[in-house]
Order: sequence, then structure tokens, then C-alpha cells
Amino acid sequence: MNEFFESLAKRWKNAAERLGAKIEEPKLDEKVAAEILELARVAAHTKERRFAPLASYMAGIAAERLRVSKGADADEVASFIREVREELEHEGPDSS
Repeated sequence: MNEFFESLAKRWKNAAERLGAKIEEPKLDEKVAAEILELARVAAHTKERRFAPLASYMAGIAAERLRVSKGADADEVASFIREVREELEHEGPDSS
């Protein structure tokens, strides 16, 4: 995606190796990344700003579970994240 994320991917892989685990370098799909950034924006404006990073983290967990369960590709994952983001967006601020 860009140099920062390529470097960060190597750091994740190296950190896992120091813990005795071998993982592939995580890759960001541009469509999925764009949806996660939009989700963070919506979370920051509909609830509390500090929720944005954790909403993004939760989206990553859910996306990986969808990928494993269904074999979802990047387009399906992006749509999945968009669907939930749009639900939040329509609820507006301070909705529960």
C-alpha cells in the first residue's frame, strides 16, 4: 500500500518470530483499508473519538473471521465493513 505499511508489516512478522510464531506479513487491501478508515471516522463522530481505533481493530477481527469462515475475498470484506459502517452512520450520534 505504501512504505509505512510495508515496514509495519515486516515489524509484525518479526515480532511474531521473536515470540516463536511464523506468520506471513500482513497486507492491506486498498478497498478494505478505505472502508476501515471510513469506519474509524464514523465511530469517532457518532460515539467517542477514542472508540475509533478499537472499532477499527474489531473490524479487522470480524473481517478475518469472515474470510476464514466464508473464504471472503477483499471485495466481500470491504462490503462487509461498509455495511456495518453505514448502519452506524444512519444511527447518528449517541445512538445505542
